[in-house]
Amino acid sequence: MKPERWADPKNKLFPYQVGFTSPPHDFDAAPSDFLRIAPDTVGVHGRMLHVPGYEHELTQRVDNFHLLEEFVHCMSNNGADVCGQVGTNWVHCQGTTPDEIKDFCNRLSDQYETPFHMAGYCLVEALRELNIEKIALNSVYYWPDWRDGIARFLKQAGFDLVYCGNFVDMGLFQTQEECNDCTWIFPGEMAERSMHYAAEHAQQADAIVVNGMPNFRRADGLPLRIVSLDKSLEEKVGKLIVSSDTALYWRIFKTLGVSPTGVHGHLLSMLQ
Repeated sequence: MKPERWADPKNKLFPYQVGFTSPPHDFDAAPSDFLRIAPDTVGVHGRMLHVPGYEHELTQRVDNFHLLEEFVHCMSNNGADVCGQVGTNWVHCQGTTPDEIKDFCNRLSDQYETPFHMAGYCLVEALRELNIEKIALNSVYYWPDWRDGIARFLKQAGFDLVYCGNFVDMGLFQTQEECNDCTWIFPGEMAERSMHYAAEHAQQADAIVVNGMPNFRRADGLPLRIVSLDKSLEEKVGKLIVSSDTALYWRIFKTLGVSPTGVHGHLLSMLQ
């Protein structure tokens, strides 16, 4: 049971409290990004999953899937109103279907009395909210098994996948190792180049889906995720863009019943 003290608003630091968890390695921008576009009534608390020797293997996610429940339990005890899991791969690492992930999220939400949202499944929810049928998957830095896993997951959710490719498939890098050496941070122009590539190879697609949490450097060198770029990219490419980070934030805001601040792409603007 969630501690009863959190039912009394005067015991909370913020009227709306959000808990984030991120993969076991690499400093994650999600809590900072989310807080930047949230009203002052929203507070954010982060908890990184601890997996010693983690090397980004899908099997390591499978072996440590139970840590997601530990995270929700911890956040529930500490008064979070909603929990968000960063990273698309967790929904497909065990070969799970969208329905199985939905059931998993519902079970944890009910058991710990705190809504729990996984980024990979938020993609599905956002695309359904937008009535999207045909999609192009910009799989950015994803390794081939990651790319193929999320592609399978999206097709199982009922979407018509008319294009799927990562940065190597698009010719932006010669090898996956070269891409990996960037540590998820890429030259700013790659965001637009990859979107145009996906759009050109899937002209009939209703939207471009972006998995993972890629970062693109702006002119002053600061890395930005798609949530900071989606409005301009949608205008330049002429298609809706639904990324993992934007979809996760959209679902959390929707659960809280709170609107994001600032100017955004189509998905987040629907809440404003």
